[in-house]
Amino acid sequence: MHNKTDKKETKRLIDCKKSCIVKVVKLNADTELKQRLISFGIMKEAILEVLEYAPAKSTIEVKVGKMRIALRAKEAELIEVEGL
Repeated sequence: MHNKTDKKETKRLIDCKKSCIVKVVKLNADTELKQRLISFGIMKEAILEVLEYAPAKSTIEVKVGKMRIALRAKEAELIEVEGL
């Protein structure tokens, strides 16, 4: 079961709750970081599931396809998403 959010509401990935499933709308990262995220499958239209937060939200674990990826909080702040 996952949390539903308003489809038109865009927010940052870091603001999503655990178990939330979202679609990437925009990457606000610099070219180098954007290329790294894309290599992990985190790109526009990609579906992400928030799996876990580290204590103090310093990192966030997300699932992209069958891959699990840990992102720094500052990286997750640069990813705009919308709920599904």
